[in-house]
Amino acid sequence: MNDTDVSKQIQQMVRFIRQEAEEKANEISVSAEEEFNIEKLQLVEAEKKKIRQEYERKEKQVEVRKKIEYSMQLNASRIKVLQAQDDLVNSMKEAAAKELLNISGDHRNYKRLLKDLVVQSLLRLKEPSVLLRCRKEDLQLVESVLDSAKGEYADKAKVHAPEIIVDNVHLPPAPSPQNEHARFCSGGVVLASRDGKIVFENTLDARLDVVFRKKLPEIRKSLFGQIAA
Repeated sequence: MNDTDVSKQIQQMVRFIRQEAEEKANEISVSAEEEFNIEKLQLVEAEKKKIRQEYERKEKQVEVRKKIEYSMQLNASRIKVLQAQDDLVNSMKEAAAKELLNISGDHRNYKRLLKDLVVQSLLRLKEPSVLLRCRKEDLQLVESVLDSAKGEYADKAKVHAPEIIVDNVHLPPAPSPQNEHARFCSGGVVLASRDGKIVFENTLDARLDVVFRKKLPEIRKSLFGQIAA
């Protein structure tokens, strides 16, 4: 083999090695680009996932805030409705309380009512001796019915007629425009045992309170329907 052949062979080997190197370099470049694209895609997907999660989190926060605001508005509306209902019910009670003032104006019927209230109080206390308190303006009417009240109680309870001591301390008078915020009494009586341990308040105002509390569910149902009752 002469020098020319050797030179050709060497050149062929160099071209082969160069070609292999170029192919290898190309493979590495392609592989690197594929890995880069894969990694880039993964990073992009990861960022998309973060963005979606953040959006979902904020969306949930918005929904929660909306629900809270709706609940607060609903509660506020319910409170307003309940307040309006209470105002109406209280106005009815106030109107009824004003009507009580007319009862004592009818002396004949009021006298009979006072006797019945005294008898009822005696039946509740069942004491042989009691203290009675009434309004100053009712004193004469009350004293005029005591004997008949004691007799009626004795007949009903099958006992001796009790001793009734009229207290010299009186119940408050009826309300007046000049003193609207003072303590008042629309009529009736208060009886107590002699030691003061048992007290039965049988005033018109106390009876109105009792009846109103007892009838309140029916009143609410009549005014506002089944839900309010």
